[in-house]
Amino acid sequence: MSTKDFVEKDYYAALGVPKDAKQPEIKKAYRKMARQFHPDANKGEAAAEARFKEISEAYDVLSNPERRKEYDDARALFGSGGFRFPRSGARPGGATAGGGGQPFDLGDIFGAGHGGLGDVLGGVFGGRSRPSSAGPRRGADVETEVTLAFTDVVSGATVPLRLTSEQPCSACSGTGGRDGALPRTCPTCIGTGQTSRNAGGFAFSEPCRDCRGRGLVVDDPCPQCNGSGRALGSRTISVRIPAGVQDGQRIRLKGRGSPGERGGPAGDLYVTVHVKPHRLFGRKGEALTLDVPVTYAEAALGSEIKVPTLGGAPVTLRLPAGTSNGRTFRVRGKGVVRTDGTPGDLLVTIRVAVPQHLSDSAREALHSLSAATADDDPRAGLFDAAREG
Repeated sequence: MSTKDFVEKDYYAALGVPKDAKQPEIKKAYRKMARQFHPDANKGEAAAEARFKEISEAYDVLSNPERRKEYDDARALFGSGGFRFPRSGARPGGATAGGGGQPFDLGDIFGAGHGGLGDVLGGVFGGRSRPSSAGPRRGADVETEVTLAFTDVVSGATVPLRLTSEQPCSACSGTGGRDGALPRTCPTCIGTGQTSRNAGGFAFSEPCRDCRGRGLVVDDPCPQCNGSGRALGSRTISVRIPAGVQDGQRIRLKGRGSPGERGGPAGDLYVTVHVKPHRLFGRKGEALTLDVPVTYAEAALGSEIKVPTLGGAPVTLRLPAGTSNGRTFRVRGKGVVRTDGTPGDLLVTIRVAVPQHLSDSAREALHSLSAATADDDPRAGLFDAAREG
């Protein structure tokens, strides 16, 4: 919408609300009238279509606090009738106020960037105005993967990552112009990066084709980046992977992605972590797991055994007499470091090892043991329980 629209059109009257109306009142009035005059509800009625455009245009301005203030200021300054727009042939943007004949540029008051009507559907469901892309622009997010040793995951590690992402072009320092020449505001979208397209009573916003949504154009493009101001580049950064990450976990590192444009913040870096398995230790949440083989005598008679820890000194584990195969013991403080910095536990599972090769004396000893424990049947009651279900 033009500056002339700001001065000549009464948007409050179009929506039937007072000038001091609050945002909820404006939204309510717009939704009611939009349903009444929507083209889909008034097939082929030109008057209803024109009315729908009028109220949509009014809501597009009044629903945005900044644009509403500009509109109110313009109406207060020029609404008394002492304003006229230039006749054909006059300097574009020039106008005369108060009958004094002194020309001035309305762009100094309203600024650039007020393009078309905006997205009408966006106005119906919340009234968001499109953002201007002429200001700072956030950098793109970057995704990468890293494979860590099992030991690095337990205590955390700092790893180098080589990233390939968009960066400011080194040949033009990110301006997009040859030898660093500065770009100018796109005359088509007036720096917003968006243009409006009318389609059957609706106005849709879309990226400006002339500047490709950047809001800026260059007259002599940089040959290396073709005027975009961006180029693919590689960089190596050191990233701290916290202790306790899981295999396949995706970590977000804020501000470590692609650099922003025109002073905007950098994007984020997302790192997917893969963990190499350990041939001895496993993991269960914040605990490490370990299977330890013991002899039948150690399990039956009880004993003290040495148990390895990950990256630390061995610990002594006391097995009580009659320890069964598969029993798990907890060793405090020898597991994965938790998020609060405290260590988890080590879960040690006992596996009774059956000897594969027996000497004559060992075989004779086992026969003697079998005879001595013949009355202790481990399968007693097994079949009765099976029949009972």
